[in-house]
Amino acid sequence: MTYEQQTTTDGQRIIIVGGVAGGASCAARLRRLDENAEILMVERGPYVSYANCGLPYHVGGVIEKEGKLLVATEAMFRERFAIDCRTRCEVTAIQPQAKTVELTNHATGEVTTEHYHKLVLSPGAAPIRPPLPGIDMAGIFSVRTVPDAREIRTWIDQRQAKHAVVVGGGFIGLEMAENLVHRGLEVTVVEMLDQVMPPLDREIARKVEQHLTAHGVKLELNDGVAGFEAGPEGTLAVLTKSGRSHPAELVILAIGVRPETALAKAAGLELGDRGGIRVDQQMRTSDPDIFAVGDAVEVKDTVTGQWSLIPLAGPANRQGRIAADVIAGRESKFRGTQGTAVVGVFGLVVASTGASEKSLKRAGIDDYEKIYLYPNSHAAYYPGAKMVAMKVLFRKTNGLLLGAQAVGESGVINRVNALAMAIQMDGTVYDLEEAELCYAPQFGGAKDPVNFAGMVAADVLRGDMPLSHWADAPEGYLLDVRDADEVEEEPTPGAVNIPLNELRGRLAELPGDREILITCRSGQRAYYATRILLQHGFKARNLSGGALARAMILGHCH
Repeated sequence: MTYEQQTTTDGQRIIIVGGVAGGASCAARLRRLDENAEILMVERGPYVSYANCGLPYHVGGVIEKEGKLLVATEAMFRERFAIDCRTRCEVTAIQPQAKTVELTNHATGEVTTEHYHKLVLSPGAAPIRPPLPGIDMAGIFSVRTVPDAREIRTWIDQRQAKHAVVVGGGFIGLEMAENLVHRGLEVTVVEMLDQVMPPLDREIARKVEQHLTAHGVKLELNDGVAGFEAGPEGTLAVLTKSGRSHPAELVILAIGVRPETALAKAAGLELGDRGGIRVDQQMRTSDPDIFAVGDAVEVKDTVTGQWSLIPLAGPANRQGRIAADVIAGRESKFRGTQGTAVVGVFGLVVASTGASEKSLKRAGIDDYEKIYLYPNSHAAYYPGAKMVAMKVLFRKTNGLLLGAQAVGESGVINRVNALAMAIQMDGTVYDLEEAELCYAPQFGGAKDPVNFAGMVAADVLRGDMPLSHWADAPEGYLLDVRDADEVEEEPTPGAVNIPLNELRGRLAELPGDREILITCRSGQRAYYATRILLQHGFKARNLSGGALARAMILGHCH
């Protein structure tokens, strides 16, 4: 027999609550492992296994047909997987001692009691709707389900909406902003924090903000919503804490999500400090016969070691598979998550993996260094190369890769995916130096941006390139080694300009008793200058990322 055939649930009855990412993957995996298991999957909504990540693009018309969002159907689960799949059915109570659930069929009103041997909770997370004045008015929507997207499309068409306010500048908020612009609406994004995309570090988020503004999106940062009022001719007014009022025919709430834990809490299951269901590596809750997966559970951040809420489809699918494995008798474990994510806005790709600098600080981790680099997406001599702005974080002591963020129009996601895998394998910046990656001029360079990141970071750790950062307000003699015409176009305040090609002949002009901080456009020429000065006895540091990093950090992105 194969290992696959040896696993079994001994004909047990497994009930799965929730039929989207985590629940559906658990059900299908469990059936593949055991033909004898009796599997009941219930979903309170009208659809199972739908692509909720595609909802903003359905609103925008990129995905025109609603049916394209349906990955699998109730009938498919019944016919192909022999799973008793019931939509519009909701588990309203769990009795762990009796191992039963109370199930309400919303289509018929029937209430039944169902017995289980193992129970899997995959209730997801609900959009946050704070108790603000007027929040239940018509025209204010959340984006979670296929019917939500349908209602928004219908509202836009029927009201001929021209103005929209998106509350929240996270993933869903920005995707909705872009797609509403595609529908011809003028869009304002109201965000209570001082940046969009909260998981990103502030300087990387600035690149996104500049791009949004260039495409007509109005950003209102550092201003939370205070309430909603009716405006003239059926419009809405979005009131903010600063006292401003933003008119709109349509409001999208994208403030975030909150794990749905009411069932688990009522059943006496342990909840974590972040408000999610607490599970072990095998996705078991505090009741050994009840598992939980997806957006409702807390998971360990593999970089910081802290408990986190990560509402992403990838981890939810993996957790569903692991719960199925464990129920079927396999020794599967969930390693945790590093929060790898990507979003696209108006052709700009923004991706991140692992820890951000601010998450490292929150976790009390100070043994880290960072670099900024700006490589091309592919060989510069091949047409169409685009700059990729990257920030890479690593441990000072051993070079262990901790996190990365990148933004650009091309070549972003494959680099961040490579860095994500390196983090998962406990890779170091020295490993990045040696990574053997594909190269052809239209796809990359002989020294890929991933290699380049490793080389720059390794130079720092080996002492070949002492580093300083604009954000630290460094003090010293500021030397700009760009060419004179570059400096004239965009000067660095307080800097002395000696072009790199002239530097060796003008060393006498530099102070021997002060630390020299060196900048250029992106940091590469400053590195060359640093090596020259160090070998001539000067104290020198490279300002990481040069003028490009300075512009990001100070908020003047180009």
